[in-house]
Amino acid sequence: MNPAIQGLVTIAIGVGGCLAYFYFSNQLLDKVVFPARGTNAGKNINRANMVRPWLFLLPAILALGLYLAYPVFETIRLSLTDRDQGGAFVGLANYQQMASEPKFWEAMRNNMLWLIVVPALSTAFGLLAAQLTDRIKWGNIAKSLIFMPMAISFVGAAVIWKLVYDARPPGTEQIGVLNAVYVWMTGNDPQQWLTIPIWNSFLLMIVLIWIQTGFAMVILSAALRGIPEETIEAAIVDGASPLQIFFKIKIPQIAGTIVVVWTTITLVVLKIFDIVFAMTNGQWETQVLANYMFDKLFRANDWGVGSASAIVIMLLVTPILVWNVRNARKEMR
Repeated sequence: MNPAIQGLVTIAIGVGGCLAYFYFSNQLLDKVVFPARGTNAGKNINRANMVRPWLFLLPAILALGLYLAYPVFETIRLSLTDRDQGGAFVGLANYQQMASEPKFWEAMRNNMLWLIVVPALSTAFGLLAAQLTDRIKWGNIAKSLIFMPMAISFVGAAVIWKLVYDARPPGTEQIGVLNAVYVWMTGNDPQQWLTIPIWNSFLLMIVLIWIQTGFAMVILSAALRGIPEETIEAAIVDGASPLQIFFKIKIPQIAGTIVVVWTTITLVVLKIFDIVFAMTNGQWETQVLANYMFDKLFRANDWGVGSASAIVIMLLVTPILVWNVRNARKEMR
């Protein structure tokens, strides 16, 4: 079947199925389970109205159970079994094996480094861009250009930046911008930047910072525009300088938004995979947890250690998710 026709058929079946489910489930509820007739008509109507929301939520609950809850419990189960022993229960042996591997601790170390650098710089650059673009006439154009990397996939961004870091043999024209500038300024031979330990991790971080700065800028720009003008005018009347207004008036009023942006980028960093996979594949001491998990699951075919590393990622992400949800609920009250 033609892919376009297949897509249309899928949409028709999906939408039609939803409509049919809601229509017939309501008919079943109102006419069979709780019929609105006889002496109990009033009670049945009330009962039907109490059940109806759960009827509408049932597809979503089933979908969440199938695509979210089941994979979590299955991953926990797999992390406690050994494939080589036919799926036999081995307790925490996979976690012990994982903890004994230098690559795992390299991945943990790199993830912690990413957590320190990327959210801080992305948020700082986004805040700076939001503040500066609001002060110029062509600010909207500047914001569009800064936000544009958000429209690029992580793999696409990795390919772009891999070309920036590209190195050709000495004596030939360098197509990599970084090496072209380096050779022109120093006269030295081009460098294989992505093979230099520690520095290569920072070069990979630049890619994610480049992408996430646009996200931070858009959110923080909206927050800055929401600051009451009266507070800024009062600070100007009191003789405050632009820097004092920015750091002592504006930032305290948008601190909550800054934290939300920071934690959102932190979640992205904890799950980072695409950039590392496409640019270094975890070589030259650039391994991260998600790429380590991929290596164990799909290269080594070791579902036990691979699932154990997935659980570690989930445990790192969960507290931040819970914190974000609690803050969102507080703001809604």
